[in-house]
Amino acid sequence: MNASKLIAAALLATAAGTALAQDIKLGFMCPLTGGSAPFGVSARDGASLAVKEINARGGVLGRKLVLAERDTESKNERGVQLAQELIQTEKVAAGIGFCNTGVSLAAQKYFQEARIPVFDPVATGTAVTRQFPAPSYVFRVGPRDELQARMLVDETLRQSKARVAILADSTNYGQLGRADVEKALIAKGMKPVAVEKFNVRDVDMTPQLLKARQAGADIIVAYGIGPELAQIANSMAKLGWKVPLVTSWNSAMSNFIDTAQANGNGVRMPQTFIQEATDQRKQAFIASYARDYQLERIPSPSSAAQAYDAVLLLAAALQQAGSTDGVKVREALEQLRQPVAGVIGTYTRPFDANERDATPAGMIVWGEVRDGRVVYAYAHERSAGNAGSTAASSK
Repeated sequence: MNASKLIAAALLATAAGTALAQDIKLGFMCPLTGGSAPFGVSARDGASLAVKEINARGGVLGRKLVLAERDTESKNERGVQLAQELIQTEKVAAGIGFCNTGVSLAAQKYFQEARIPVFDPVATGTAVTRQFPAPSYVFRVGPRDELQARMLVDETLRQSKARVAILADSTNYGQLGRADVEKALIAKGMKPVAVEKFNVRDVDMTPQLLKARQAGADIIVAYGIGPELAQIANSMAKLGWKVPLVTSWNSAMSNFIDTAQANGNGVRMPQTFIQEATDQRKQAFIASYARDYQLERIPSPSSAAQAYDAVLLLAAALQQAGSTDGVKVREALEQLRQPVAGVIGTYTRPFDANERDATPAGMIVWGEVRDGRVVYAYAHERSAGNAGSTAASSK
């Protein structure tokens, strides 16, 4: 190769390297397979929609956003491995993940140690955003279990039910959620008549339900993910026991609806996003999702919306910081100057030096399973839509 060709090749290589360096890489880590896949796939798709829209408007700081996607398989050790890989090898500017509370608590410490912000778009364990003292690099869009637990207890009282049985899975998620429900009951001067545990992949919940029925329960509060929550509904039908079932937000998952089928009708759960076009923002999001992924029903609508909004908040912080430096991005998130219009609501100063949850109670509504879909349980919530985020200091 002559000198001119060598120079040309070198220039091309330099240009390619520069173009690659201009991309702002976000690490995405959620389960894309297994029982939690509706979470992860929906979150990935929601995040990808936001990245696509931001890039179409010119990107952030004149650079494109790209997602480096990884499947955690809902395994703690896998999450730890991926966090280290994305930080050390992929050199991500921020993380989006994780989708399971146990994985979050095991793996997000690597982002904390590297001083790189990580946004949890799905895991709702109250401890997730309280694991580290300030300055914490962990942020969340989603209904933390402490808020969900209060809503679940309020719903039992709204239905004039006071003899509560709690069924919770044996994971960190289920047991931390169960503790939040018990705490919320105590605040109302109540205590559960029965507390039962089940394992992931259990398919028969009749032993736990029989104990709850024998204890005189008139309502079941369940904490788990879609497949096991469906088995609770199916086991209740098999027993012919017709008492209300209210659950953590996961009975909105497609694998709950498809496994429970008619037995899932009437089950209620807290949600940040119902797949109904109640305003233009939601209508556009739903239409974009259907167009890009050829799916009429989002597997986990709230997961998709929460990840979408997480990317918008990250992009706003990157732009305000004028840098991908983790410390500067964290500081920008703590004092966002401009409101961020998400699909769930509008975020006005959602974070401060201590607050790491962007979703207050006013952004959570009640969903109900009806004939294969999740709809608004209460007409007034459908009419009002989500109230939007309040300032962090008022949460």
